[in-house]
Amino acid sequence: MKKILIYLMLSLLIFNPVRTFADIAEGDMIVTLGENLSDDQKNMLIAEMDAPEDVQIITVSNQEEHQYLGKYVSKSFIGTKAISSSAITIAAKGSGITVDSKNINWVTDEMYVNALITAGVKDAKIYITAPVTVSGTAALTGLIKAYEISADKTIPEEVKQAANQEMVETAELGDSIGDKNASALIAKVKEEISQNKPKNDQELQEIIDQAAKDLSVKLTDAEMKRLMDFFNMLKNLDIDWNQVNDQLTKTKDQISKFVQSEEGQGFLDSVKQFFIRLFDAIKAIFS
Repeated sequence: MKKILIYLMLSLLIFNPVRTFADIAEGDMIVTLGENLSDDQKNMLIAEMDAPEDVQIITVSNQEEHQYLGKYVSKSFIGTKAISSSAITIAAKGSGITVDSKNINWVTDEMYVNALITAGVKDAKIYITAPVTVSGTAALTGLIKAYEISADKTIPEEVKQAANQEMVETAELGDSIGDKNASALIAKVKEEISQNKPKNDQELQEIIDQAAKDLSVKLTDAEMKRLMDFFNMLKNLDIDWNQVNDQLTKTKDQISKFVQSEEGQGFLDSVKQFFIRLFDAIKAIFS
């Protein structure tokens, strides 16, 4: 596994008291800042995010970092400082989730999208950054906390834990089958669960097998077991699967392989047509 330099962004819910939940509207932003950033670094990141002067700010502590990721990665990897930061901007209803990141070297944008959907986040534009290169694993929980403020909604603790676990599981699976494949596989399985919830382990394994087959990847027995354990846990949580399916549909461009995208299909079709024309030309020569 790649070396993890984790700087977790988990909220202390310290925000501008002038703003209230009722004030949150499309286009509004909430910023999360690592507690251990210097004042200069905080100012630099706020400027980088193009945040307004009255932006709500959540401070993220290292203690919360250990609370949410301690079950899934070694404590020695989590570190002792909270550095990573993010901005979540409320998007138009039905627009889905988009993620862009800077100085993040382990968790991909697609992984964030997938895990945030599991947590119940919807219709948001998200930017994740840090003053130095970090793994980015910590950003997820801070974003979930910020979303709780924006939506005035408490996300169940076990769902938050599941989203953090999903991010780590996907990143580690990506070490084996590739980041894009791992994100696409997780998304495919969640989409199928949201549409046809498996009744037993056999049906769940068939869903995972089919997703792997569709992506032309091969899972080891150990990887299959970890995925089975994770999805068995996930499907029994208090998750709005209709919303999961809806958000997956709206954000497929961020969690699909290139060959499954409209651009990729267009490219493959052009290659196919090229060989058809070439074959016809060769036949014409010998006819």
